[in-house]
Amino acid sequence: MSRPVTLFTGQWADLPLEEICQKASKWGYDGIELPCWGDHFNVQKALSDESYCKGRHDLLGKYGLKVWAISNHLVGQAVCDLIDERHKLILPEHVWGDGKPEAVRQRAAKEMMDTARAAQKLGVKVVNGFTGSSIWHLLYSFPPVSDAMIEAGYKDLADRWNPILDVFKECGIRFGLEVHPTEIAFDLYSAELALKALNHRPEFGFNFDPSHLLWQMVDSVEFLRAFPDRIYHFHVKDAARTLNGKSGILGSHLNFGDPRRGWDFRSPGRGQVDFDAIARTLNDIGYAGPLSVEWEDPGMDREYGAAEAARFVKERMGFKSAGRLFDSAFAEGQAKK
Repeated sequence: MSRPVTLFTGQWADLPLEEICQKASKWGYDGIELPCWGDHFNVQKALSDESYCKGRHDLLGKYGLKVWAISNHLVGQAVCDLIDERHKLILPEHVWGDGKPEAVRQRAAKEMMDTARAAQKLGVKVVNGFTGSSIWHLLYSFPPVSDAMIEAGYKDLADRWNPILDVFKECGIRFGLEVHPTEIAFDLYSAELALKALNHRPEFGFNFDPSHLLWQMVDSVEFLRAFPDRIYHFHVKDAARTLNGKSGILGSHLNFGDPRRGWDFRSPGRGQVDFDAIARTLNDIGYAGPLSVEWEDPGMDREYGAAEAARFVKERMGFKSAGRLFDSAFAEGQAKK
């Protein structure tokens, strides 16, 4: 298979990295997408300890695994967000600090710059994550939201992320925004606005996750075809709409796993994402990066699901493009006569 199948261990950070490496290897994964939390990858240790990155590679290699990307969603979220007590639960202490919103945003920006430097030391080319958004709360335009307010949100993105992306450029690293509700880009049109705000600089692209598009009823294939040169990474995650006339797609303030919700995440292949169409489109656009399973399914044991997901991705998404039209065999056969 040309594209490696990896496991994003952000949802496994309660386990020591070595333990999840043992499991991932047994399940058939080729590598790990390392999150910058738990003990899986520490940005500051990578910068201060010359042996740290080698130690990460040695640990993965012990179980036949590699790493192609790291992810810092939690810190990235704080760069543009309206900061409140929720962020204290997800941020490192040195980023949260005194909790004053603007100071938190500035420390988060510095940590994202350091993340690019750490990725360079580790030898990977992609950092995935979130940007946060100063305008997500304006999603429903009442009281009426002016165009100027939305434009200000995208200007805030540019003001805060261009200096970060300057460091990414210096380090030869690309940032993959996971297009996702609560982010500055959450569907195709908002993604276009984000690229425009950043003057289409090549350091900024997308970590494609179809699960977040499906429940919004956005076509994943249309998204891929709209941004063929900006798909820097791919999270394999499924979802299902479970609308029954009593709830909508906004979640009804019900937590994941509640059967009353209008949608929920599913293990790959057990939801409504058309992974066959996505695999074909990835072939069409020439995507050669990892197929990284981000396993989330509130109704299934995670170890059973992660093992099944590795098999699903390799069996259902591992095919290469044909390379030629099948009818060309007729002409080739005639030429050999």
